[in-house]
Amino acid sequence: MTVFEMLYAFAIKPLQLIFELIFAISGKGIDNPGLSIIVLSLAMNFLVLPLYMRADAVQEEEKNIENKLRNGVAHIKKTFKGDEKMMMLQTYYRQNNYRPTDVFKGSVSLFLEIPFFIAAYQFLSHLAILEGVAFGPIRDLGAEDALINIGGFGINLLPIIMTAVNLISCVIYTKGYPLKTKIQLYGMAVFFFFFLYKSPSGLVFYWTLNNVFSLVKTICYKVKDIKKILSRVFAVIGVIGLACLPLARMKTGSKSFLLLWTAAFGACLVPMAYRLLKKKYDLSKLSVKAEGNSLLFFSGCVYMAVLTGVLIPSSVIKSSPQEFVDIYRFSDPVWFVVSAACISFGLFVLWFGVFYGLAGKDKRVYFDWIIWILCGIATINYMVFGKNAEILDSSLRYTKEFTIASKDKIINLVVCVAAAAVLALLYYFLKKKLTPILLAAAVAVLGMSIFNIVGIEKGIKDIRVASAQLSNEMPHFTFSKEGKNVVVLMLDRAIGEYIPYFVNEKPELKKMYSGFTYYPNTLSFGQKTNVGSPPLYGGYEYTPTEMNKRDDVLLAQKHDEAIKVMPVLFDENGYNVTICDPTYAGYSWIPDLSVYDEYPNIKTYITEGYFRDSYGEDITDRNFRNFFGYSIMKISPLCVQNMIYDSGRYNENLPENFLNTEVFENIGQTNSPDCLTAYGVNDAIYDMFSVLENMETMTVISDDDSDNFLMMSNDSTHDCSLFQEPEYVVTNTIDNTEYEATHQDRYEVNGIRIEVSTGFQFIHYQSNMAAILQLGHWFEYLKEQGVYDNTRIIIVSDHGSEVHHNEMYELDDGSDDLMDIELYNPLLLIKDFDAKEFTVDEQFMTNADVPTYAFDDLIDNPTNPFTGKEINNEEKYAHPQYVFSSPEWNVEVNNKETFDPHGIWFEVSKDMRDKNNWTIISDDR
Repeated sequence: MTVFEMLYAFAIKPLQLIFELIFAISGKGIDNPGLSIIVLSLAMNFLVLPLYMRADAVQEEEKNIENKLRNGVAHIKKTFKGDEKMMMLQTYYRQNNYRPTDVFKGSVSLFLEIPFFIAAYQFLSHLAILEGVAFGPIRDLGAEDALINIGGFGINLLPIIMTAVNLISCVIYTKGYPLKTKIQLYGMAVFFFFFLYKSPSGLVFYWTLNNVFSLVKTICYKVKDIKKILSRVFAVIGVIGLACLPLARMKTGSKSFLLLWTAAFGACLVPMAYRLLKKKYDLSKLSVKAEGNSLLFFSGCVYMAVLTGVLIPSSVIKSSPQEFVDIYRFSDPVWFVVSAACISFGLFVLWFGVFYGLAGKDKRVYFDWIIWILCGIATINYMVFGKNAEILDSSLRYTKEFTIASKDKIINLVVCVAAAAVLALLYYFLKKKLTPILLAAAVAVLGMSIFNIVGIEKGIKDIRVASAQLSNEMPHFTFSKEGKNVVVLMLDRAIGEYIPYFVNEKPELKKMYSGFTYYPNTLSFGQKTNVGSPPLYGGYEYTPTEMNKRDDVLLAQKHDEAIKVMPVLFDENGYNVTICDPTYAGYSWIPDLSVYDEYPNIKTYITEGYFRDSYGEDITDRNFRNFFGYSIMKISPLCVQNMIYDSGRYNENLPENFLNTEVFENIGQTNSPDCLTAYGVNDAIYDMFSVLENMETMTVISDDDSDNFLMMSNDSTHDCSLFQEPEYVVTNTIDNTEYEATHQDRYEVNGIRIEVSTGFQFIHYQSNMAAILQLGHWFEYLKEQGVYDNTRIIIVSDHGSEVHHNEMYELDDGSDDLMDIELYNPLLLIKDFDAKEFTVDEQFMTNADVPTYAFDDLIDNPTNPFTGKEINNEEKYAHPQYVFSSPEWNVEVNNKETFDPHGIWFEVSKDMRDKNNWTIISDDR
């Protein structure tokens, strides 16, 4: 971030995010952007009305004192000269409690208007969903209005109306004001006319509405007993609005829109309720007889800013800093923290401070009270209720549907209300002692934040170096026409259960995968990559049981041994070896290729992200905005967190109602509730899916008789998303409604039906199918090039996924993800040399069989180069297999000599798909 970007994030971005929030929520209940602009204008004007009313009062005070001092100042200037005149003026001002700087009070409204105008301009002039949208006589809210056409020459009418309204308001408002104030306001009206004349009509329409509101406000100042009149008018509006709530509920299911509706029309009743209470009771007894404590208030503001802008974002990044780094376009993820911090300090310190500064001295005590309670509630929500088991991806989206149980919401709400009451009492009795508490809390969270940031820098230290040393050479690997080629391709989290259903949907897959044998009865040794992948790469010596036996060696070292077993043996036997994206190499999220440095003949590449340009900018760039939204979500009551999360959009203005194919590129993917439609491109998966699309590009065909070995991992089946059916391709807009309605029979094979109805099930099915199809296209290419028959290919995964497709695979009632057998059923497809037909083999297999099959008939008596033990699969037949399900997947944490013991151990034998063959040995979660 540049200095200018940080200043913008500090001063303007908080206002812009408020604009975005209101517009997004209104868009969920109103399917017309023009109406949403009207809602935005009304909401913003009423929100800042107290601010402008106070600013107008300050200006009025300044005008009155200027009028009072005008004759005296004129007399002094006429009578005295030079230094004597200055001294007399200073004395005169001091006697009347006036400072020369008070002259700026006359421009308070202008100073307030500028940042709000910039925020509105930046938001509405770049709001792509307005493009091509008509509203009334306006043909396109995203372009100039050109409502008047004379001889083919378009004249924009909205800027003229806007300026006319502005000038009328100036005439009324400036009556009795000095000439300089009139010149200032008239000049601004003219400036806005020329500045906005060529602007999109949506922006000019919004500013015109603002001017109308300002005009009405100015007229109201001149009306006698206006408060009484307005309270009645707003009461009528509020009653009508609340009465129409059932109709609004019928129109939209958006809880955030209905909440905004209720809050807005409910607020309309407040003035009348206050007047009635004031008439019946003496409310002066309830007022707090004290002035505000600015030190306490700003201490609370700083605490909130550090909590939301620094601590929460840094905690997320520190948990797995590698996820937030693009090795090909390295940028320190701490910049995400800096961005969030700028926005948070801008909101809580700057803008809360502006409201506080303009409030009367007798009103500031209420601000103190509010910030004290807000700090307490935010801390409780984050520290006590902020922990959940859901996993975030690098774009701050949960990998599963984000749901919160009603019971938890109720408990949280009760705790928040009780805490607010206790905090209010503490303020009442101990307000003089609260400032040190807030200062200490701010220092504490800042200390934790610094600790996190140091951890982030430590976590990306090696990645920074690797990125600087990374070659721009395109990853490539060689297949020969006359020699032997061996491929081991690990598709992370690919589900073995799917293949029959894929073939049922697309029979042509049998031709694409000719020669392959599908092994449906395949077992994985764990449900996470750190447990399930070592056996895949290194064989039975690296099952969780065997790894735990070597309790004098770190897991990281044993894992690195496993991923080197096949490459090193093939290298020692004269094969050209290429490794792409070795899983957790160096026990790092981004593979540390240096683990292969002692083998100079082994070529290594990181393919993830190399082909990203085919999809545009990095989706994580939006984290500069969304980290702040995530922080606000985490400090909010549980009952509103899902509204703030907004399917991972954090209320960015991309409502489904305004879908436009060209607009939503590079925003991340947003799915409809039924997951039949979606828009946007999610680069979290396409970083790797683009690699599968470019397999042909990376393949080098040679006419010699060299032997070649390729080992590659790919996460296309791990970071899942929706694809456009039936081609299963990447598009900015997805609509599978018709295809799903007419192809439900594809989900049933041999009388066994898999349930595909939830978002989690849809994205796994489609991502797995997309990967299988892309590999099928690559195999067709290999056939064309004459290198398919002399190539052995093993496609395997480290584990399956808890997709809960069928209750026959549930070891319990379906409530425990770790009891879903599908989680331990990895994909296993093997094509041997010269094999011709697609076949199915029901024999019991595990993914630890992969090295045995890779070496079969190619390397005699293969021996583990690190332990000296022979590599075979005899262990599979010696005893039942032991599966370890460890909830701790993070290799930054689970990295001792043995796996974290807090998990489940299963014993499995024979057909792993039969739950009667599963026995729980222990459950230490």
